[in-house]
Amino acid sequence: MPAGGPTGGHVLRRALGDQRRRVGGASLLAMAHQACEALVPVVIGLTIDEAVGTGSAGALLRWLLVLAGLFLVLSTCYRISARFAEGAGESAAHRIRQDLAARVLDPRGGADTGRLPGALTAVATGDARRVGSVASALPYALSALTGLAVSAVALLRVSVPLGLLVLLGVPPLLWIGHLISRPLERRSEAEQKHAAHASGVAADLVAGLRVLKGMGAEGAAVSRYRETSRGSLASALRAASSRAWHDGAILALTGVFIAVIGLVGAHLAMRGTISVGDLVAAVGLAQYLLGPFQLLTYVNGEFAQARASADRIAEVLASPPAVAAGTVPLPSPVTGRLRLRGLTHGALRGLDLDVAPGSVVGVVSRDPAAANDLLLCLGREREPAGGTVELDGVPLADLDPGDARRAILVAHHDADLFEDSLLANVRAGAGDGAPDVGPALAAAAADDVADALPDGVHTVLAERGRSLSGGQRQRVALARALAADPPVLVVHDPTTAVDTVTEARIAARLRELRRGRTTLLVTTSPALLAGTDVVVMLDEGTVAAEGSHPELVASHETYRSAVLA
Repeated sequence: MPAGGPTGGHVLRRALGDQRRRVGGASLLAMAHQACEALVPVVIGLTIDEAVGTGSAGALLRWLLVLAGLFLVLSTCYRISARFAEGAGESAAHRIRQDLAARVLDPRGGADTGRLPGALTAVATGDARRVGSVASALPYALSALTGLAVSAVALLRVSVPLGLLVLLGVPPLLWIGHLISRPLERRSEAEQKHAAHASGVAADLVAGLRVLKGMGAEGAAVSRYRETSRGSLASALRAASSRAWHDGAILALTGVFIAVIGLVGAHLAMRGTISVGDLVAAVGLAQYLLGPFQLLTYVNGEFAQARASADRIAEVLASPPAVAAGTVPLPSPVTGRLRLRGLTHGALRGLDLDVAPGSVVGVVSRDPAAANDLLLCLGREREPAGGTVELDGVPLADLDPGDARRAILVAHHDADLFEDSLLANVRAGAGDGAPDVGPALAAAAADDVADALPDGVHTVLAERGRSLSGGQRQRVALARALAADPPVLVVHDPTTAVDTVTEARIAARLRELRRGRTTLLVTTSPALLAGTDVVVMLDEGTVAAEGSHPELVASHETYRSAVLA
């Protein structure tokens, strides 16, 4: 792989290299098909000269059998080569989707920076399909060139001028076709970018539909999507127009070329230089040449669009990681001691914080951005601009991101659920090693949610858990985080949509379940903060106060207004 990351050319070569066996097999069969098809006019010409012209029934039967054999071979080769070529294209696209998924899921992150989820989906679907189509199109290109070569040799046998006309005329024709395809390539890239952006906006609108309705902002959202969709449509129309102009121009050029071959052949026949059978073969070959040229036109267009898509895929694959890959192993066992020194990132300004192993610590922040930045640094989703975060004396920057996240689980407030059963959603956090998720369900009061569902814990939830209420989703998401049972659990506002009675029950059960394990509750909930060992108040990106919940309520006005307001 190139030092600076994969390029569009690398993506195309990788797609073809992974499928070289299928592409090679499809190419050989497609070349055999085109060679046989090119020989059909030649055999017809020989039949006229050696059988029809002489009145020989034996010669007629012989050449008809040869013609039947040609059709049998070409039809068989076409069916098998088409199957191989399509399989190669689908497999190449699948491999590209795997590479994209691996990059997006890389623990170091970075692939989603500056990209909407819908845009990444468009790259993994439309762009991957277009690049995969190169593996399907290449056999057709090779078969078309084979057909042209066989036609040139056959025409050389009929007449040297005709053969030379094909041999000398095809290369400049192909070069002109390449030049004509450049506008199509540029517009195809713009089309895919606009389509990806429109997909991303649509996905965001669907995800936030309930919020938009609650705010009465449907009109603004629809207007935004309409503007984005119109831009995507205009770009698609420009690309379609460019494709039509490209195909029409290539067709016109090839038509003129074929007409010249036919006229030269007719002129030679009128002068008696070639026989009637040779004239029929020359005219038939001239008409046949339209097929290979149309194939080359199709392949040229596919390659032009694939090059644009390959560049977009390469941009994702070459995205710089958001965090570095550490090499220091996790301490064994992980006790859960956290130490933050001079942590600076976003709204955080030199934050110092010590969290004892096994303690339950509340974190209250007046600025939601500071709370979010703290979560990003603890979850190793972003490298801090300054300072360090240590786990059991080891800087998080020295740990592999995957290892760090297994030790410190950050459960974000907006965690999504999967389109699966409630039990499968909770077990997604526990893994195969902890099949009993009953205590986690009870601690998060998610057992009540299961009891209210028709099939209990086996009830299949809708996409993102939309079949549940907001409070029910929060409880299931909290149960999933608790079931994982990490050494350090960081939970962000897990009960904002839960009633006060249930919230108090969750606070009591959560502390009991997490006994001996380090837990950070980033929240302003009085019920949750009352069950902590110590509460840290953040203001202006640093620690403004520290103490128990009752002490801070009694002595700190800013804390009291943030928690009890």
